[in-house]
Amino acid sequence: MAEPLLRLERLSKHFGALRVTNELSLDVVPGEVHAIIGPNGAGKTTLISQISGGLAPDSGRILFDGRDVTGLSMARRARLGLARSFQITTILPDFTVLDNVALAVQARESHSFRFVRSVSRDRRLAEAAFAHLQTVGLADRAGLRSGSLSHGEKRSLELAIALATRPKLLLLDEPMAGTGREETERLVEVLKRLSADYTMILVEHDMDAVFALADRISVLVYGEVIATDVPEAIRVDPKVRQAYLGEEA
Repeated sequence: MAEPLLRLERLSKHFGALRVTNELSLDVVPGEVHAIIGPNGAGKTTLISQISGGLAPDSGRILFDGRDVTGLSMARRARLGLARSFQITTILPDFTVLDNVALAVQARESHSFRFVRSVSRDRRLAEAAFAHLQTVGLADRAGLRSGSLSHGEKRSLELAIALATRPKLLLLDEPMAGTGREETERLVEVLKRLSADYTMILVEHDMDAVFALADRISVLVYGEVIATDVPEAIRVDPKVRQAYLGEEA
């Protein structure tokens, strides 16, 4: 197996007496879609927050692309190539779809923000932003106010914004949350295409989406990884079925 792009070493996080991450170790290799699944309260979002820099672990190390990033801020990790998509969309609803992505392109290039005029009037920024919208299937929505998009389209826009940061690793925190079946299927197809070019960590409750996308799956229960394997092995693992999958498998 290739050297890990991301390595978690004995990561722990407590909130008072509650142990949310318990000496967790995990590797994510370049080019894989690594899904993290588990019941509600298993600590999945807390784990993603520690990886992205939104939450500091109490102990352990986070190594990204050969570098210890445990003490780095979310912004510095983003500049190194860690991009997070949240459970709740974080778009600017009064800006156009294109402007949302153009601002992300502008931020990635460390330019000063220019809110006086639409950033999408900068041809170079607009072309780069439009290319990301094409990637996620939103090119025909470019001129719309982003607040008018459907829920699934907003999730796709958030993904385009993440891509604009030129990530080495995409952290996807329940991208299918709140989407209908048709929108979920469209997002799965988008992520399948992206998986050819991007390493991803996928936290998701939709097991159909997980098994359609994941190269490997880690099962998190009470802050501990009880199994990591290919989807076919996870599906039939008796301890995984008992702890989480049940009849969903």
